Amino acid sequence: MAEKYQVLIFGASYGSLLATKLLLAGHDVKLACLPSEAEIINAEGTRVRMPVKGRDGLVEIDSRALPGRLSADAPAAIDPGGYDLVALAMQEPQYRAAGVRELLDEVATKKVPCMSIMNMPPLPYLKRIPELSTEALTDCYTDAAVWRSFDPALMTLCSPDPQAFRPPEEKANVLQVTLPTNFKAARFADAGHTAMLRRMQADIEAVRFDVGGEGIELPVKLKVHDSIFVPLAKWAMLLTGNYRCVTRSGPRSIKEAVHDDLAASRAVYDWVREVCVALGADPDDLVPFEKYAAAANGLVRPSSAARALYAGAPNIERVDRLVQKIAAQKSMRNPVVDETVALVDAQLELNRKAAA
Repeated sequence: MAEKYQVLIFGASYGSLLATKLLLAGHDVKLACLPSEAEIINAEGTRVRMPVKGRDGLVEIDSRALPGRLSADAPAAIDPGGYDLVALAMQEPQYRAAGVRELLDEVATKKVPCMSIMNMPPLPYLKRIPELSTEALTDCYTDAAVWRSFDPALMTLCSPDPQAFRPPEEKANVLQVTLPTNFKAARFADAGHTAMLRRMQADIEAVRFDVGGEGIELPVKLKVHDSIFVPLAKWAMLLTGNYRCVTRSGPRSIKEAVHDDLAASRAVYDWVREVCVALGADPDDLVPFEKYAAAANGLVRPSSAARALYAGAPNIERVDRLVQKIAAQKSMRNPVVDETVALVDAQLELNRKAAA
């Protein structure tokens, strides 16, 4: 490895997956998280369990045995100035929380390159898309003001395609991967920052993990793309599966949302693809419906957005509303998407009234 990078990751749940891949490659990672999470991670490290093709069961990766160094801390205790890269792996509503908000603003002020692995693309990233009015999109965000200080040139987006969850019976330092696909990142505006991502990509791809004396190749890679539209491929998946887990009678699994009416799902998926192409994406940047539908067969839980919504959350990531509003700028509408947005709006209104 030519250079060891220092990476700060917001969020210790999904963020521990990217952290593990970087630690395997010899880079150092700091997780910004809750004090209770930091305490257990600093004492016991993290455990990430993932399926590996051709092997029975799950392979467990203990961060304490990896070449990179892992630490964790509460946001208020972190100075982001010494990091080469910041990764955003929290849910979008969490960035307005006390402590998190201030650390995020400090990242922007100190001009540290930032890679989001949220489903909801930060507003500064959307400003990199030509002829898109981001001012008209601010009400899609829980608090759009938290992104105000960022230079769009220092923000890139990485599609969080791998699926993972914290097993409820385990400690907070355990993450289980259910869909071991790749992180797909767009280039930065700056060639030097993009070169850093490509170095990380190469280091991750070179890793062979020892299992019983055998060096095996692990899934979940980092893939860096020249097109700024590649991470937007996730939008069609989210609107076809994740947000359509929300129904009038309660949540359903992603598999059910996609496969209960495959023709309707294909129509939504293709429409969102058309929105991305209207923004400037090459169709080859995007994932075919058949590939997504096959993957959805293994997604037997409701999406995290649906679970949060029916658990009473007053705010969730609103990629559904974001895509609807972006499409409107291109004079595009879809009645199924409109219905989905209305269902999510209605449930959020109920949640907010209950919490008042």
